[in-house]
Amino acid sequence: MDSRPIRRFRPDPGRPAPTSEDRAQWPLTVPAVAQLLDTGLELPHGALVLVGENGSGKSTVMELLAVTLGLNPEGGTVHTRFSTRPSEPESLGLVVERSPGASRWGCFLRDETLHTLYSHLEGIGSPDPSYHELSHGEAFLEVLTRRAGGGGGTYLLDEPDAALSFGGSLALVTVLLDLVASGAQVVVATHSPVVAALPGAQLVEVGDWGMRPAQWDELELTVNWRQFLSDPAAYLRHLR
Repeated sequence: MDSRPIRRFRPDPGRPAPTSEDRAQWPLTVPAVAQLLDTGLELPHGALVLVGENGSGKSTVMELLAVTLGLNPEGGTVHTRFSTRPSEPESLGLVVERSPGASRWGCFLRDETLHTLYSHLEGIGSPDPSYHELSHGEAFLEVLTRRAGGGGGTYLLDEPDAALSFGGSLALVTVLLDLVASGAQVVVATHSPVVAALPGAQLVEVGDWGMRPAQWDELELTVNWRQFLSDPAAYLRHLR
């Protein structure tokens, strides 16, 4: 029996296909977004990790998934509702195919809006600790673990490694493994080779080609870090 909380995001068959004018406007000018709208995205059991350079479309894809799930695009759980400056795309007609009886719990956390999310939680009298009094990395791990609904659900994390040290990234991997073990699905967009190495995760590389399956040791991300760490001075000289 298929127990995945979400089987796939797919185009709504009842919605007209995008016109050429639609495709000439953002966000359909982003190859990964155009592919998502044309063919959808299947989620595996466990974890899916998106990797790619800045501007590749990772965050826009994450925003679209969050909006399609009914989550606040600025971050939070299914119960979080606040807005500062809306800049995210609409769902573009994507629909969610869920497994019968699966958990509908969801959580979206993104590095660039965490400060606002922390202020929102304090403003509504949340019993959480004062996140603003913690370091950026400590606060992120704390809010993630406290938002773990238990018993499954879907967790979208956009660049969670931005606030984390090497040790913090390892701690994040441990939290993600615990979520997967509980039956949850995790989708992560990252620049970290540590997070991209999440055991058992399916990797997708995002770029001018759209989205394509990838292997960790063949990622441009991994290759660049390996070359840099083997000889930092030579690598930096090569950039000049």
